[in-house]
Amino acid sequence: MSIVINLDVMMAKRKISLNELSAKVDITLSNLSILKTGKAKAIRFTTLEAICKALDCQPGDILEYQPDSH
Repeated sequence: MSIVINLDVMMAKRKISLNELSAKVDITLSNLSILKTGKAKAIRFTTLEAICKALDCQPGDILEYQPDSH
């Protein structure tokens, strides 16, 4: 996939656990884990906004485009 999710990197920079972020963002632990591991197929803007607010970051800090190398 061309979109890479760097949620784990931002969480490490902010020293926040998956459980703590889950509580702050009001998203289930399993859904947050799916997002963190890059297995999510989509993300709602409201969820992205809540994550950015909780981590004090920009969407570009979490989402990264990497072109396919063909």
